[in-house]
Amino acid sequence: MFDIKIIRDNPKVFDEGLARRGLAAKAGELLALDESRRMHVTQVQEAQTRRNAASKEIGAAMAVGDSANAVLLKAEVASLKDAMSAMEAGEKETEAQLLALLSAIPNLPLDDVPFGKDEHSNVELRRVGEPGKHAFRPKEHFEIGEALGLMDFEAAAKMSGARFVVLKGGLARLERALAQFMLDIHTGENGYTEISPPLLVRDHAMYGTNQLPKFAEDSYQTTNGWWLIPTSEVTLTNSVAGDILDEATLPIRMTAHSQCFRSEAGSAGKDTSGMLRQHQFEKVEMVTICTQDTALAEHERMTKCAEAILEKLDIPYRTIVLCTGDMGFGAQKTHDLEAWLPG
Repeated sequence: MFDIKIIRDNPKVFDEGLARRGLAAKAGELLALDESRRMHVTQVQEAQTRRNAASKEIGAAMAVGDSANAVLLKAEVASLKDAMSAMEAGEKETEAQLLALLSAIPNLPLDDVPFGKDEHSNVELRRVGEPGKHAFRPKEHFEIGEALGLMDFEAAAKMSGARFVVLKGGLARLERALAQFMLDIHTGENGYTEISPPLLVRDHAMYGTNQLPKFAEDSYQTTNGWWLIPTSEVTLTNSVAGDILDEATLPIRMTAHSQCFRSEAGSAGKDTSGMLRQHQFEKVEMVTICTQDTALAEHERMTKCAEAILEKLDIPYRTIVLCTGDMGFGAQKTHDLEAWLPG
């Protein structure tokens, strides 16, 4: 979420960034709310100061027997108390409106991110490996998995409904082995520390990684207020939230293998066959905490770490940079790695 001070100092730059996202200017509306909030704060402080002074004056008036003045002062204190309640309510309401607006605004893209409305404006950076050529129609992954008896969607549906799968035998072992392989590479070769994080988090952790409020419908929440993580990025990032870090300890590189949960609201009919876009899936995540001036270099490094996994597995892929209209809500710049699937 944006710091209102940054918008206050650079309203034009802020609106220009929103325009590259294809969004209308917001600085004026935000700053008007901010001004109203600050006005309420000032009014409350001034009323509090006067109430404190009047309270002292009551004591002084009583000490000299000036009961008439004491009565007037007591009436003023009572009036100030009522007025302060209204002022404080106004301050809270305005602050809530401001926070709601700020939390719904996506991050601003970096200058080198290509401008565009959708995926058609994404730019390919490089392509590694050649897709295989077959004299037959390659089967989809779920066709192979079901034919081998290693992928059971029917059993999963009986327990959980659509978009779940039961993996069996060698395929279950392969999934476990792939996660272990990635963790071993990231910790042994890429300098990441393995973390085993919680799968349940509170609201503030979801807000802190831009999952709320925008992606509330895509997330699962328990009846007592926890959220099931949609990615371990939530827990890895929040592990240092609110901390003051010694710059000498940076970068902090973390990796985790975890279950992830997403409702995939609104994705009906889009890549939903087989094991794609499931409600529960496993992922190996990388997160780096670093200084702002090293962030771009670290982003490139992380991309290389991810590319190396595909290269070691001999999977053809291409790396693209997403345009302003296609990148994620919290991103300033995004690299996507698109692996080639024969089916």
